[in-house]
Amino acid sequence: MSSAPATATWTIDPAHSSIEFAVKHMVIATVRGTFTRFDADLEIDEADLARSRATVRIEAASVETRQPDRDNHLRSADFFDAENHPHITFTTTAIEPAGRGAFRITGDLAIRGTVRPVTFDAEVHGPAKNPFGKTVVAVSASGKINRKDFGLTWNAPLEAGGWLVGDEVRISADFELVKQD
Repeated sequence: MSSAPATATWTIDPAHSSIEFAVKHMVIATVRGTFTRFDADLEIDEADLARSRATVRIEAASVETRQPDRDNHLRSADFFDAENHPHITFTTTAIEPAGRGAFRITGDLAIRGTVRPVTFDAEVHGPAKNPFGKTVVAVSASGKINRKDFGLTWNAPLEAGGWLVGDEVRISADFELVKQD
């Protein structure tokens, strides 16, 4: 009879965490943005990280690109449709070791009601103790998606050719996770 894995509950420290994206603008430039409100349900198996589970929830309306008109457009039905789809979620389905401290994290990404599998390359650092005596780990993950796979199809042709918004979106996330007692 095998024993269940020893999992612990962790939370994201929002002051030391970020979710960012980057997409081509007018074929030549890159626009970067961030989501300012997110949380997660995390169960980490400290003996075997591959047996861990996570669901990350992002408030779609918290998108910020430092340009209010663009942010409002991204919240609209042309893009995230935040009024009808208030959350973007990522739920892990597999975590595979990929070398010392490296992992490939696969999960279901849901945007605007469309769910697609996505894989992120990740690094895990720690554990360490923070100044308050809590155990923390850091997770950095990156990957890319095609926005059209999630129904984000709005675009405008450019006079010189090409499109206003690129299809490929690079995503990066850095989380400081705090173990709960």
